[in-house]
Amino acid sequence: MGEIWLALEIGNSRLHWALFIGKKLYSAWDSDHLAESDIQQLAKCQTLDRLLLAISAPHQKIRVENTSSSPPPLLLASVVPKQTAIWQTYPNTRVITLEQVPLKNVYPTLGIDRALALWGAGKTWGFPMLVIDTGTALTFTAADDNQCLVGGAILPGLGLQFATLGQQTGQLPLLKMQNIASLPPRFALNTTEAIQSGVIYTVLAGIKDFLEAWLQLFSDGNIAIKGGDRTLLVTYLQVLYPEITEHLIVEPNLIFLGMREIVMGDSTDGIE
Repeated sequence: MGEIWLALEIGNSRLHWALFIGKKLYSAWDSDHLAESDIQQLAKCQTLDRLLLAISAPHQKIRVENTSSSPPPLLLASVVPKQTAIWQTYPNTRVITLEQVPLKNVYPTLGIDRALALWGAGKTWGFPMLVIDTGTALTFTAADDNQCLVGGAILPGLGLQFATLGQQTGQLPLLKMQNIASLPPRFALNTTEAIQSGVIYTVLAGIKDFLEAWLQLFSDGNIAIKGGDRTLLVTYLQVLYPEITEHLIVEPNLIFLGMREIVMGDSTDGIE
């Protein structure tokens, strides 16, 4: 059995975890952001089981055979500087930076989450690769067949668009993504569905436009999609644009695949 290690992506809204045994992704889950005092307590966990119990969701029971009494290595990628700083108090932590991702032609402010997801997707399914992340922000990030960054785009994600309308206007309601079970009518006759229509159909049309532009640039290019809204958006895209959707690789763990590539390289065991 390979060495056990943890991967943590600190996102804008949540913590995203993965447990690896060597190169094998054993389990992945999400949790809320933690306070510094909570992280200090995690460092005192004497067994892996206790640590997993502390960081996993209440309904989860993640268990793995492990005889070590020391905390497993923690590989960290973050887009939230304050959280990055406090997680470095956890022992045996390694922060993955943009400089460690072998993509070419990257710019200094490219998010490490975007770079790792693109690298993981490209190394798994091949370049050229376009990655769509449907998280707090909706992002497009692409690289050509030489693993050179083509570029991308960033816009507010679905939840952020709904929240902005609800919080920054005097009359419009605050809508929640989980309350949208199906595509709303395009031409709505009430305020709630009008907001849903405006946000959802515009986002879907934007995704379609980017996918068509990508396939014009690289007819053999791959497309992968991740993020919290991926299932909803892929379902909607299948209804409206089935010919486009057939190109999509749906994989929530792209960032962890990228972290594995960086950390493990071509080795079969162990953490560098």
